[in-house]
Amino acid sequence: MPDDQISFKEMCTRFDVTPRTLRYYEYIELLQPRREGRARFYGPREVARMTLILRGRRFGFSLEEIRQWLQIYDKKGSREQYQVWIDMAERQLAVLDGQIADLRTARVDLDQLRQTTVAELARMAPEGDP
Repeated sequence: MPDDQISFKEMCTRFDVTPRTLRYYEYIELLQPRREGRARFYGPREVARMTLILRGRRFGFSLEEIRQWLQIYDKKGSREQYQVWIDMAERQLAVLDGQIADLRTARVDLDQLRQTTVAELARMAPEGDP
């Protein structure tokens, strides 16, 4: 195994993913490890692709959108591909902004409920008092 290759197990550990996840990404052809018999080995290209896949998942992109992103990464993208990517990113930024707003609202609501409960608890007599 060349020095720049890592095993299946090392790939799972490095990216903190399950073997099932890694096999699925290979099955849907997002990753293409080198095979020796049943063993799989991942080189720098696959490590970079996995980094992009996980970054895309964290951003909330679908696997199909990530596939398109990887196609641009693999080859110097065309002007049209870059524009499609920018449009996709802008749509996802709007989704994330909506989620952030929802989380802020939920946080305010939860904090108000907590404060109300703290005040109610303070009005209650300690246990054992009549």
